[in-house]
Amino acid sequence: ATLAQDVIDRFDVSRPELYRDDLWQAPFRELRATAPVHRVEHSDFGPYWSVSSYKPIITVESLPDLYSSAGGITLADFIENNPTDVRMPMFIAMDRPKHTGQRRTVAPAFTPSEMVRMSDNIRMRTAEVLDSLEWNTPFDWVDTVSVELTTQMLAILFDFPWEERRKLTFWSDWAGDIELVKNEELRLERLRHMYECGGYFQNLWNAKIGKPPTPDLISMMIHSDAMAEMDQMEFLGNLILLIVGGNDTTRNTMSAVAYGLDLFPDQRAKLEADPSMIPNTVQEIIRWQTPLAHMRRTATVDSELEGQQIKAGDKLALWYISANRDESVFENADRIIVDRPNARRHLAFGHGIHRCVGARLAELQIAVLLEEMAKRRMRVNVLGEPERVAACFVHGYRKLPVEISRY
Repeated sequence: ATLAQDVIDRFDVSRPELYRDDLWQAPFRELRATAPVHRVEHSDFGPYWSVSSYKPIITVESLPDLYSSAGGITLADFIENNPTDVRMPMFIAMDRPKHTGQRRTVAPAFTPSEMVRMSDNIRMRTAEVLDSLEWNTPFDWVDTVSVELTTQMLAILFDFPWEERRKLTFWSDWAGDIELVKNEELRLERLRHMYECGGYFQNLWNAKIGKPPTPDLISMMIHSDAMAEMDQMEFLGNLILLIVGGNDTTRNTMSAVAYGLDLFPDQRAKLEADPSMIPNTVQEIIRWQTPLAHMRRTATVDSELEGQQIKAGDKLALWYISANRDESVFENADRIIVDRPNARRHLAFGHGIHRCVGARLAELQIAVLLEEMAKRRMRVNVLGEPERVAACFVHGYRKLPVEISRY
C-alpha cells in the first residue's frame, strides 16, 4: 500500500478490530485534535465523513433537514436502504413529518408515569436475578445478568411469550450486526432471521387486533393512527428498531457497570460508600461505555461543516463514542468519575429529534441494578479481559468473566 493509503487506513475508525481489541481511543483522540470532520475515502462501507468531536455532532443533529436520517442510520447500507435488500422502514430512519407521528405512537410507553408503573416490576426481576447468583464463584456476567435482565424487560414491553424470550436476544444480535453487510451469504441469513422475527410478531399482532388496548408496544401500534396502517415491512422495521434499541444498548451498559467500576476501584469505593451517587453514576457509565458507537446521516444538499465541504449524498458518521471522550467537554474523559459534574451532557442517547425514545427506561433499569447491588453489598470482580463485539456500531461485550464478593 502507498503511504497515502496507510494514512487513510489509520483514520478509518469503522474497522471492526479497533473495537474488538479496544484500540479506538487513540485514533479518535488524534481526529478530534487535528480533523474533527474528516473524510475517509476507502472503507469497507465506502467513503464517509467522520464527525468525531462534540460540537459538530450537535450541529448535525440539530439540522435534520440538512442531514437526513432517511438514507439509513448506520454506515452499512443495509436494513435501510440497499436496492438488493428488502426495505424495512423504521422511524429512526425517517425524516419529519413521518418520523414525528410514528415516534409519538411509541413514546407513551416511556413516559415518567409509565416508568413509575414499571419500576416495581423491574426491581423485583433485578432482585430475582441477583439473588440467583453464586457468591465467590466464576460466571459470565453478560449472559447471566445483562442479557437476562434486558431480555426480560423487552419481553414485557412487547408482551412476548416469556419462555421464548431468548428469541429476542437472538434476533437483536443478528439485526444489530453491521459487519454482516460485507458478506452476501451472511446477509441473506440475516434476512431470513428478520423474516422469522416478522412472522412471529405478525402472529402476536393478529392476536391483539380487535382486543381492548393493553400497555405494550404492539397494542399501542395497533391503536394508533400513525402506525395502525403500517405495511408488513414497516412493522418489521420498527420492531427491529425497538428490539435492538431496547436490548443491545442496555445490555452493554449493564456489562459496563461490572467492567468499568472494576477498572476504577477508587471510583467504585466512592460509590459503595455513598449510594446517593447512583443517579449520576448511571449517566457516567452510559457516557463512558456509549453502547452505540455511531449513527449516520446523509447530506441532502451541499454544506460546510467545520470548514469541510460536504456534498449532497455524502454519508456522515456521528461518532458519539468519540464525542463522549471529548476532553474539551469532559475532563479526564477516559476515566469513570462517579461524581462527574456534567455526566448528563453525554451524547450516548443522541441529540435532537431522534434522541433515544427509551432513554428513561434505560436509566431506570441501570439505576435499579446499581441500587439492588448496593443493597446486597455486592461487588463484581472481573476475572479476565472481556470478549468484545467486533464492530463499529454496537459497542459492547460478548462475555465477561467475573465473580461477586461482599464489601
